[in-house]
Amino acid sequence: MKRSGFLILLLSALVLSTAGRRREGPGKPAGKPNIIIIFTDDQRYNTVHALGNDQVITPNLDGLVHHGTVFTHAFNMGAWHGAVCVASRAMLLTGMSVWDVKNQEKDYAPLIARQGFWPQQMKNAGYETYMTGKWHVATDATKLFDHARNIRPGMADQTPQGYNRPQSPTDTLWQPWKEEYGGFWQGGKHWSQVVADDAVDYLTDASRKDKPFFMYLAFNAPHDPRQAPKRWVDRYPVNKIIVPESFVAEYPYKDEMGCGKDLRDEQLAPFPRTKYAVQKHIQEYYASISYMDEQVGRILEALKKSGKAENTYIFFTADHGLAIGHNGLLGKQSMFDHSVRPPLVVSGPGIPQGQRRDQNVYLQDVMATSYELAGVSKPSHVFFNSLLPIVRDRQLKSPYEDIYGCYMDLQRMIRTDRYKLIVYPKTSRVLLFDLKKDPLEMHDIANQPASKPVLDNLKKRLIQRQKAMHDELSLSWLM
Repeated sequence: MKRSGFLILLLSALVLSTAGRRREGPGKPAGKPNIIIIFTDDQRYNTVHALGNDQVITPNLDGLVHHGTVFTHAFNMGAWHGAVCVASRAMLLTGMSVWDVKNQEKDYAPLIARQGFWPQQMKNAGYETYMTGKWHVATDATKLFDHARNIRPGMADQTPQGYNRPQSPTDTLWQPWKEEYGGFWQGGKHWSQVVADDAVDYLTDASRKDKPFFMYLAFNAPHDPRQAPKRWVDRYPVNKIIVPESFVAEYPYKDEMGCGKDLRDEQLAPFPRTKYAVQKHIQEYYASISYMDEQVGRILEALKKSGKAENTYIFFTADHGLAIGHNGLLGKQSMFDHSVRPPLVVSGPGIPQGQRRDQNVYLQDVMATSYELAGVSKPSHVFFNSLLPIVRDRQLKSPYEDIYGCYMDLQRMIRTDRYKLIVYPKTSRVLLFDLKKDPLEMHDIANQPASKPVLDNLKKRLIQRQKAMHDELSLSWLM
């Protein structure tokens, strides 16, 4: 039997094994449930096959989608410097909103003393806590988790060969499978494999204990350097890769928004962008995702063997998305959906299967959701909200009237179901997109007379949201 077929049967067995409990509803399995967080890096919302991308191969993530509930519009709130993942992870692990956690990051000691970090709260609730993989938070993971190993930095070491490429189809010096370049191959095993190895060990350990477990499994993939075994790269012939519809050779406002030639992420491919260079980077991106998905399959198998599957919730999401050729950009330092919007899937006892929720939420809501499942009272410093009410009732409105976004002092955003306002403060530029008619955000309508009522409303709402978020950047010139 093919591996993908086996894993679909495996997930089906997990669902059937919990069927007798479904009447209890999400959040009420027998005893405290186990919780697994599968957290990836730089993964855009539409890079899972079952979420509408026919090119990418992700049978194990597809299984989670089919047997869980997907939040199609989950967002990262923003960042205060170019390493967007730092802010995203700090928000996820503390529950604080972006500017509040920026201020807290200067000294996490008081928050730690109050047991304010996610793993601390879970441990206090009786959980055995495990962590492996990417950390990139300004405190010591080993002091927050019962078990932490192979703690990785924000990104792997890189070599010059990984940048400003490919210049042409004959530029083949860099190859994702070449272990001599280090990166994710450093240490003798690909880092995605190491995360799965650790998770399998953890699940074996947890199977011998009566305590519920909380596992934070953080892949560095598919962050660059986007490395994977050759067998996966070969599954994606570069000439078959679809170039994004929003491809342009250069984004005209890249410098004023902080995404010009000085930004590391944007240096990965040559300026101006070429379709071939974008195809090559997407090829490596998809290969990295597929290899990571393979490791997720190993984790799911180990969970089944542990005997703990029927009382385990799995959350899959990422710290943010990635442009990788959309709108002429490569990185994640923008307010476009491709960069602020990751996938978010919840599966487990009582979670509706194969369903989607389109309400606007934040990816960091995962923390508050786990608290509700574990019977933990949400601490007062936690800004984010449990997703379970929307899981239970698809008609409920989002707890957020709108979605706020920020990047340093260079970009601000407010988004509703229908419209998105983006502001570049350095040049007083304002963009407006009708997301219903223009989901790829290719056609700015800010200067159209008919847009004025919507534009004025969103400007006002953005300034109001700034105040609520303790955002000190003045946008008074908007009004």
